[in-house]
Order: sequence, then C-alpha cells, then structure tokens
Amino acid sequence: MAGSIPPANGQGARPDGQPANGKTAGGKKGQRKKPRRPRGKTGSSVPPKSAGKTSPPAARGGGTHEAIAAATPAVVAESPAPPAFERASTWQKGASTWQKPLPHHRQAYAAIDLGTNNCRLLIARPSGEHFVVIDAFSRVVRLGEGLAQTGRLSDEAMDRALGALHVCADKLRKRNVHLARSVATEACRRASNGQAFIDRVRNETGIHLNIITAQEEARLAVLGCHILLEQGNGPAMIFDIGGGSTEMVLVETGETVPRILDWQSVPWGVVSLTESIGAIADDPHARAVAYAEMRRRVDEGFSDFTARVTPIRHAAQGERSIRLLGTSGTVTTLASLHLELPQYDRRAVDGLIVPADSMRDISRRLSTMTPAERIAVPCIGRERSDLVVAGCAILESILDIWPAERLGIADRGIREGILRSLMATGADPRGPRKTEAA
Repeated sequence: MAGSIPPANGQGARPDGQPANGKTAGGKKGQRKKPRRPRGKTGSSVPPKSAGKTSPPAARGGGTHEAIAAATPAVVAESPAPPAFERASTWQKGASTWQKPLPHHRQAYAAIDLGTNNCRLLIARPSGEHFVVIDAFSRVVRLGEGLAQTGRLSDEAMDRALGALHVCADKLRKRNVHLARSVATEACRRASNGQAFIDRVRNETGIHLNIITAQEEARLAVLGCHILLEQGNGPAMIFDIGGGSTEMVLVETGETVPRILDWQSVPWGVVSLTESIGAIADDPHARAVAYAEMRRRVDEGFSDFTARVTPIRHAAQGERSIRLLGTSGTVTTLASLHLELPQYDRRAVDGLIVPADSMRDISRRLSTMTPAERIAVPCIGRERSDLVVAGCAILESILDIWPAERLGIADRGIREGILRSLMATGADPRGPRKTEAA
C-alpha cells in the first residue's frame, strides 16, 4: 500500500512488571425502612488559587530538585463549595444539607484536559493503589488553530471546544462524580482571550477550567505515566509532545514517584510548530527544508536545557543506564506504525518499548511523504496527516538531547496524573497525603 511504513528490525517489547433480605437495620420485621436521601450531584472542580499565567510564554524550566508532589493545588467539589476540610463529602446542589460520603473505592473521580489540539476526559474509581476507568471521552477540537498568527482563540475553535466540554459536563452529571479537576494548557496560556474563554466555559457548561502553568503540566504528565519507565537506576527523561508546547522532565527514580531534577517547556507543539512554518510546497526539496527548520527551532528552544543535562547524560551513558519515556499522540502513532497495526490499539501500544532507531527511521520517512501519502498510512489518516511531521521533528530533537537506545511509549499522562492527585486527596479528609520524597 502506498505510504505504508514497515517496522524496523525487531518488534517492541513490553517492560518488566506492569503495572438484601427483608429485615430492617434493627433486624425486626414489619418496621419500615427510613427512605434514603438522594445523592447529591457534583460537577467539575473549582479552580485553585494557583492558576497559571496567560501571557505568551518563552521556554520555561530550570527548577532543580523539585518534589513531584510540591504545591499540589487544593481541589474541592462543585458549587456551593464546602469548606476545604469537607471537600471529600457529597453536597446537594442548592441545599445546605450534608451527606455521608460514599466509601472511597465507590467514589467516582474525573479529570478533564483541554489542550491545544484535543479535549480529553477520564472518569475512574479507586482500586487499591491504582484506579479503574469507568468512562472516557476524547475529541480533536484544535483549540489553538490560528493562534500563532493572531494571538487569539478563534470563534470557530472555541465553539468546537465548547461542544466537547458540553459532552464532558453531561458525563460528569451522569456518573455522579465525587471530585473533579479540569485544566487548560498552552493554548489558553498564550491566547489574549484565554481567560475570557475560561469564563465562557464556566457560564455555559458549569466546568471550572484552571489554566495551569507549564511547570504543573510537566508535573502532572510525570505523575500520570512514570509507572511505565523501564526498571533501572539513575536519572531518566520523560517528555510530553503536546499541541502547543513540549515538556522534557529529567527525573530521579526511586521506590515511589520520581523526583524532578530539571525540566523545560518550549512553546513548540505539533499545532504551534506546524502553523509557524506555514504552507509547504509539494516537492521533496521544500519538505526537506521545512523539516530542517522545524528541527532547528526545537533545538534552539531546548538549547539551555540541553546544556544543563549534558553532563548527566554523559554519566548515564557511561553506566549504560539512560532511559527515555514519551507520552503524546506522536509517539503512540509512530509506535503503531512500528507494529504495523491496521488501526490504533491502546492495549498494544501503552507500555511498549520500541528501538529508538526505528522511531527515527519512521519519522524521517514520514517527513518526506506527500500529504496524500501520509493520509493513506494506517493510524495517521486525514486527522493527523498535517501535524505528524512536526511531531516527528520534535521527537528527533528529543532523541538527540537524550539518546537512549530504547523509547518507552505511554498512552497516558495529564489526566491520569490528575486522577492520582485527586484520589490521594479525596481518600483522606485531612487533605493531600505526601507520598514522594522532597
């Protein structure tokens, strides 16, 4: 088939270790049971005080020895909001009565991640140290479309995002969500009308979106996917290629959640980088020039970070302990091509370990294809065909900065990080539990 990409030598490997009777309460017959009060409905989260900035960002990062759990925002239930110490309880909307909360393992928690390209929802219940997903939703909304040229969110993009958020709001109500947190990332950080859009979302859907900082975005991504890191000692790199930004996080692994050693965020994601380059003529030379310019811009954005982590990289290479884990649509798509999947299958991709050379080879071949050829490739199609090349350029730059032989693939990230934070908070009415080393 035209445009098909066969796998490189060797297939990916999974990492080691994965993750009523008729009696009354008093036991006497003939007594009528007291009617149960109806459970209150909860919606999305009230934005924490530590909301992110909305000014256009430069490259961000440089925080060293920062615990992943530091400065976790307080999250409470839907309005009318109870005091912080009662945030694990269920309240009836419009009423002042308090209800005994459901047992922790039966409570539903939700996370919404509104990115530059996608709107994603995950609803889950605790299950031991992990959780079980009971509902999910994802839709491409391209909220950041045109942002690079205008500095604003367009009316069409906001309408698309609102349509997806209305679906999310319906699911929150139907699932009687106990605690939720909803975040917006790079597009709303950069747009001059980002906060106005957040206000509109709250008024029209009841969802309280919190514009988080790039630092918080990186922290949540690590919290959500670190469990898929290969076993080993020493530092490891986790990255997230988004629609409007890319984060690289250097972590030190231990017995629990990794500790952040250094991090960087650059305002180049698959949407922002594609739009910054503009239209590309349909000939091989023009495609090569455009791809090289994408690589140059990403390299420049990460230059300070590269200089900081180079000594650590050299030491890790000397001990043959360099590890790399990626979470994004780019890496999951390329991993699907490596496996020659006819259509995307999360079960086959999430947790896969792929040779880095295979990912480079696929990236370079995609960069030379015509738009029609990319559309014909399984797992890309028309929806991703115009953005995947920018993702490939970003990935190759990351592989230069942290040249691991193998790349871990994660189909999880910010939403899972939010859920873990919420469940740690909601399980203990005294507040968040500290589970990581400072």
